[in-house]
Amino acid sequence: MPIVVNLDIVLARRKMSLTELSDRVGITISNMSILKSGKAKAIRFSTLEEICKTLECQPGDILEYMDDAAYKQLFHKSSI
Repeated sequence: MPIVVNLDIVLARRKMSLTELSDRVGITISNMSILKSGKAKAIRFSTLEEICKTLECQPGDILEYMDDAAYKQLFHKSSI
């Protein structure tokens, strides 16, 4: 049950860089990058709250549940 992080999409819509978001939220750029890449194992609600406040969005705009089949189809396309 993969959780997909759509932070890059929300940032692009807001025309904001990851560095700017990192500065505004108060987390290191490397931790923000780990989150953006989907490699984070957890996120604090307080961090999620600050990100949502800064980007003026809802948690569901950033985090999305995708079933295994859809995830594999989207991210693990085999070359035929």
